[in-house]
Amino acid sequence: MKTVIIVVVSILVSALTAFGVVTLFFRNGGQLDQVLSVEATPVPTPLARYSINRLSTARVQEGVINVGEMLSEEETFTSYTFEHTFKPDLEGDEKKVTGMINVPKTGQLFPAVVMVRGYVDQKIYETGMGTKNASYFFADKGFITIAPDFLGYGGSSSESSNIFETRFQTYTTMMSVLRSLSSLPQWDREHVFIWAHSNGGQVALTTLVITGRNYPTTLWAPVTKPFPYSVLYYTDESIDDGKFIRSELSDFESIYDVNDFSFRNYLEKITAPIQLHQGTADDAIPVSWSEDFIQNMESVDKSVKYFSYPGADHNMRPVWDNVIARDLEFFQSFLGTTEKN
Repeated sequence: MKTVIIVVVSILVSALTAFGVVTLFFRNGGQLDQVLSVEATPVPTPLARYSINRLSTARVQEGVINVGEMLSEEETFTSYTFEHTFKPDLEGDEKKVTGMINVPKTGQLFPAVVMVRGYVDQKIYETGMGTKNASYFFADKGFITIAPDFLGYGGSSSESSNIFETRFQTYTTMMSVLRSLSSLPQWDREHVFIWAHSNGGQVALTTLVITGRNYPTTLWAPVTKPFPYSVLYYTDESIDDGKFIRSELSDFESIYDVNDFSFRNYLEKITAPIQLHQGTADDAIPVSWSEDFIQNMESVDKSVKYFSYPGADHNMRPVWDNVIARDLEFFQSFLGTTEKN
């Protein structure tokens, strides 16, 4: 009988200690006697700092965007590398993120477009990849364009060893870059826009949710499904068919509520006007994703200007010129009216 009691107590302790201090009692002659008190070791939750609500109230320090080496000199603008030092977890060690910045030549002060690329394999990535063509177009039209490489890419510091922290730190990178635009002497101190493609779309939308700021944003074939489905959808492209990602996700979900990390649960926080482009021949982003996103935005009384392009692929070919022209018109319609950074 004693053996059975010991086993039961052991099971109870194991099951309950995760919730804090556990005290067990036994009844003895009508009285409750304390026989065991165990203080639990809390489960570490370092990634909780990246939840939507936590990031929404986080204090982001203003930093410096240092313009570096000249990459090319065009007729109407000059292209450079840049470096920006910030704290990816917003409170620990500093890291460096690099990227491409294009500065117009004509005039003195310019509006800024922050460019957010989609997924690119690190093995082939070069600074500006995924944003270069669009950034050149806007720079030619009088916009400063700034495209961060993100951690682990280009000349940036290494990314986190945790695949989900790496994902979440794209948001803190954006938060810091946006906060630090004032270090650019050529910026007009007033107008900020966001251009994003593919996976960059979910980074941009999460940034809009977190900041709640009025950054007019244009999205090309964006990832708009909720986390973590937006990750799982592409796991068949992994060498191991997604086994590692699913294993890491299982560990993540055993500690955290994934809903706390998905922008789709906080669409009401978006205040920025959004324009969305989707090609019907896109083999990376299903058309239904964009249509579903539009409906979800409408359900919280948010409107999105939506354009669908029959036969266009993931990179908006063969209608790229038409799409980028619409973006220019969209951005120019806000000049002189957007919220200061």
